[in-house]
Amino acid sequence: MTRALAGEGYLADQALATSAYLAATLEQPLLLEGEAGVGKTEVARALAQATGAALIRLQCHEGIDIHHAVYDWDYQRQLLAIRAAEAGAPARELYGPEFLLRRPLLEALEHDGPAVLLIDEIDRADDEFEAFLLEFLSDFQITIPELGTVAGSHRPLVILTSNRTRELHDALKRRCLYHWIDYPTPEREVEIVRTRLPGVPEEIAARVCNAVALLRERELYKLPGVGETITWARALLALEGDGDLEATLGVALKVREDIDRVRRERVLEGA
Repeated sequence: MTRALAGEGYLADQALATSAYLAATLEQPLLLEGEAGVGKTEVARALAQATGAALIRLQCHEGIDIHHAVYDWDYQRQLLAIRAAEAGAPARELYGPEFLLRRPLLEALEHDGPAVLLIDEIDRADDEFEAFLLEFLSDFQITIPELGTVAGSHRPLVILTSNRTRELHDALKRRCLYHWIDYPTPEREVEIVRTRLPGVPEEIAARVCNAVALLRERELYKLPGVGETITWARALLALEGDGDLEATLGVALKVREDIDRVRRERVLEGA
């Protein structure tokens, strides 16, 4: 699994690769937690590409419900069908598959072939939606009152991600395998930059990764993730390697107070 992910540009350590392999083999969801920007979402993308599976993504948010996540009805087409029937056209079943709008969870169940279902940032959803997921993750089936129970012919590989903005319920965690993704070491991050930016000069990769490591040692509002590291290296490449780190801080930091503090305390002096 490590080689498969590396082939898609994702450098996973042995523990993460083992967790992904077990999730696929045991057909159990995998919950990935970690700070924002450590590459949790990219795991699902890399797994889908490595296995030739379809990637189906559900982006969670406050107030998400069954109509966003599972299914809804195409009310406009239903209304047109009613008007057509009133005008003499054959009557059609309004609550049949023809008028069903499939959202990510139902799409994953009905997908014909291997699929990776990414339930991204589950910690942003509320308790009610998390409770609904318990049944879905246990039985991998959905009940639609007008149509009955829908069960997939085979289970998708489910990846859930959480930034730990709130604590998830134990009932959800018990249904999942678990792995914590931490920030990579500077040496590991240099390897990641090399992989994502082939041909990047060693000096730029090392300089950016060392600078990011210094920033992560500080108590900032928003620490830079791996994505910001890669973008910072791209920025220095665009400046032909002569870019000043402090002048390009806006690539790595996105909070004004963080930028002001780093400049005031000369965190990157000599980097």
